[in-house]
Amino acid sequence: MPLTDRPSWRDQGVLNLAHSPYAKLHNVPIRAVTIETGFWAPRREANVTQSMPTLYDLMEVHGRMDNFLRLEGKSSAPEIGNVGCDSHLYKWTEAVGFTLQSADNPELRKKAEYVIDIVTASQEPSGYIGTYFVGDRAALSMTPETQQTGHELYCLGHLLLAAIAYYRATGERKWLDAGIRMVNDFVLPTYGPAPKLPIISGHPGVEMALVELYRLTGDKRHLDLAGYILGGDDRIPVLRQVSIYLFSGTPFTARTQMEGHAVRALYACCGAADYYLETGDPTYWKTLNTLWDNMADTKMYVTGGVGARAQGESFGASYELPNASAYAETCAAIGSMMWSWRMLAATGDAKFADVLERALYNGVNSGMSLSGTLYCYTNPLAFDPSAGVTIRNPWYSTICCPPNFERTVASLPGYFYSTASDGLYVHLYDNSVLDWHLEDGTALKVTQKTNMPWDGDVEITVAPAEPTDFTFYLRIPGWAGDGTRVAVNGKPVTGAMAGTYLPIHRHWASGDVIQVRFPMTPQPLSANPHVADDSGRVAIQRGPLVYCLEQLDQPGGVYLTDESLAVNMKPGAEFTSEFKPGFLGGIVVLHRDGVVTESQSAQASQNSKDGSAPLYRPFQDHESDARSSRNVQLTYIPYYAWANREPSAMEIWTPVSPARA
Repeated sequence: MPLTDRPSWRDQGVLNLAHSPYAKLHNVPIRAVTIETGFWAPRREANVTQSMPTLYDLMEVHGRMDNFLRLEGKSSAPEIGNVGCDSHLYKWTEAVGFTLQSADNPELRKKAEYVIDIVTASQEPSGYIGTYFVGDRAALSMTPETQQTGHELYCLGHLLLAAIAYYRATGERKWLDAGIRMVNDFVLPTYGPAPKLPIISGHPGVEMALVELYRLTGDKRHLDLAGYILGGDDRIPVLRQVSIYLFSGTPFTARTQMEGHAVRALYACCGAADYYLETGDPTYWKTLNTLWDNMADTKMYVTGGVGARAQGESFGASYELPNASAYAETCAAIGSMMWSWRMLAATGDAKFADVLERALYNGVNSGMSLSGTLYCYTNPLAFDPSAGVTIRNPWYSTICCPPNFERTVASLPGYFYSTASDGLYVHLYDNSVLDWHLEDGTALKVTQKTNMPWDGDVEITVAPAEPTDFTFYLRIPGWAGDGTRVAVNGKPVTGAMAGTYLPIHRHWASGDVIQVRFPMTPQPLSANPHVADDSGRVAIQRGPLVYCLEQLDQPGGVYLTDESLAVNMKPGAEFTSEFKPGFLGGIVVLHRDGVVTESQSAQASQNSKDGSAPLYRPFQDHESDARSSRNVQLTYIPYYAWANREPSAMEIWTPVSPARA
């Protein structure tokens, strides 16, 4: 089937929403935005020069390529990896596709083409692609039981997304045609509503891929298949706890809270949001808003991370947000960002951009080391190295998070702007150039000059090809409070409100300049009283960045994990900000006076450690009083930059000392 030719492959963004009837905002192509030297450029450089090449080599060492070569008779290596391991290679190749949409990279392109060659060469005559359910396992492929655990459709989803990204980078259809063939020749003739065999999405992900494929091909069967999977099929009976964990198998529109496996739930919501953007189904929209509010209001960490429990890698109950045991998988933060991007496209509501930004700068950005070669699978909000856990590693047996991070950072230019029927929206701030056009076809260049997020000044030069009327929607982040100042060509613009887009409608001409000053005063944040771990504590946010204490930066005698010492932030003290260009890649460090209080039972605590104290003893009232306090200077660094030196204790939520201290 010929591909839809409007817009062309070069003009499609992260999502192709050009003809999505219920999208208020439309993506701009990744290649239309150039991110220049600033905050994100070093991360993107490390992604391309360090992360992607080294991860490719590690996947080769760990058998990801051999799994495909074995099917062609070109490798005798045994099958290695779990049921979802094909998807890791697909996500890596999707990252290459997004990278090539920004600039050519012959080395990465050569590697990607090798992957594409070995994957497509393994395709069976039926159209099936996969390395796990072959040979002795072939009879188990796509049974109702193995669909719940087998990841075959999940891998297909990532194959499709990777093939689409690569097509949009190069115009080459080889991999895309293979993916379409698997859908059209293997899945559609056999699986679907009765009388076909039933489907359950054991790990959601294929739903959003099918909708994106529909946007590319115009083949409504792809959209209908996504809707069928989201609706569940009662011919496959699913226990309630299994349905909760999978976040599938029962109608999506019957769900009322975020629960179960966090990444599964978030990917299902992405697929459902995509389905809504094409159909406008009001029951989907109601459910999506209910679920998003439940996540953002009761189940999201201050870092934008989600998924409180290690057991099942799952959401907890409302306000169940422990710090040290937080799971907060990198993939989950990325899933939250992807879902918020879709909700933003449907509405233009800045609350979705606020959550996207919170996740991106913190819970996502922490996922890769500054060197680009070590990764966090989980992202706790407090850490004690004495537990013997290494938080950043070059490889995991389930290596989903590193290539997920890679594809996210590679696609980042596509998240900076959106177009609408009446103008342009700016979502993120960094040194960059947009070279695109308004929806009426008027060519437009927009240039940002800023040192965000280290200071709050942004200068935006607007240059339409010819003078024209349109609305420039300037995002005022929720963290900015009431102090944002905006001017156009030096003339103040009123109406800037935190958590909204400021519409600036005028007759724009080349050289018009928007001047923005966001307040960058560090903000102590308190949590809802129902969040037990954060009672009596505050987190520090400056601009979009959440800060933390890392043991290495504190003065002598300040030990974050010493139970006999209380390290508190002193109330009423002021923060000082210090930019340190050579430290952790160049960051703003925060200092504030604190108080270290040693309890009366400190010596008893020490005695218990060396075995000289009994297991239990009579309690004395005076033990509850502080024995001594001393003032210290506490030093905070951005959360994303922690664990980039030697192992060290860390905490985000700092106790607040009583006023008498």
